[in-house]
Amino acid sequence: MSPLVETILFVFSLVALGYLSGLTGYLNQEIGEGVSAFAVNVAMPLLLFRTMIGADFHGAAPWSFWGVYFAAVIVAWTAGHLITTRIFDRDSQAGVVGGVSSAFSNLVLLGIPFILGVLGQPGFEILSLLISVHLPIMIMASVILFEVFGGAGEAVQPMRIVRTFIRRMAVNPLIVAIIAGQVWRATGVPLPALPFRIVDALADTAGPVALFAMGLSLCRFGLSGNIRPALVLSGVKLILMPAIALGLSWLLGLPPLTAKVAVAAAALPSGVNSYLIAVQFGTGQALASNQMTIATACAAVTTVVWLSLAQLVFG
Repeated sequence: MSPLVETILFVFSLVALGYLSGLTGYLNQEIGEGVSAFAVNVAMPLLLFRTMIGADFHGAAPWSFWGVYFAAVIVAWTAGHLITTRIFDRDSQAGVVGGVSSAFSNLVLLGIPFILGVLGQPGFEILSLLISVHLPIMIMASVILFEVFGGAGEAVQPMRIVRTFIRRMAVNPLIVAIIAGQVWRATGVPLPALPFRIVDALADTAGPVALFAMGLSLCRFGLSGNIRPALVLSGVKLILMPAIALGLSWLLGLPPLTAKVAVAAAALPSGVNSYLIAVQFGTGQALASNQMTIATACAAVTTVVWLSLAQLVFG
């Protein structure tokens, strides 16, 4: 078995273990919320903080990297929106849910441990460049579209969009951790030994805990109708989006490792954010949860394909 296949199987086996723990009743499915909260609010922020302090981002070509990834996001989001509204005849609010489900990669709970396992610390440092802008951009796009399509005929209010965005970013632990790490790095002061050990101890739990929690969460959401559109949107997320990322990475000549991270990030399935946005709209909850569950299950196979292609193309 190749190291790539073994690593991907390891990652998705932890997700499956969490899923089976909830499915069999060994662990209460609601425990997944607490475990996810620990991963997202404690372990992952500390991992990002540690990375920001010590990472070397030279040669990552962030503007080209961001351009490739977000061009793929735009294509996938647009395709998901049009498929939901034109093919499956849903309203514009459900179209937003379909778009975000097709484009919002699970870069934190699944992406961080996945990239660490497959591409190592150098790959994770490049992924951190994407995480630092991914959530703000995607949240801002979601807030704007919510304002446009969810206002029941009300005029768009730019200041409400700005206030909502700033409020969400100011309390998001991932964003706070990234900024804090960059500020600490700028001071040039080394982190004292005891705090560093504490950060290390908690940050090192981030990957396994996040994957297990994701499995528990998937069990809690389950499948409940809207299977056909969920399957089609999963195809957009797992096939179209990474294909765009791979093609653009090759056309723009991204460095090999950066290109592999771009393709891997685009190939990741959707995360819980699409479901949360659906809850906010009050429409498309089943569509979002089904698409997340189906895409995560299928990604165990499709990510192997896309990373193998990236390895073949970029060496």
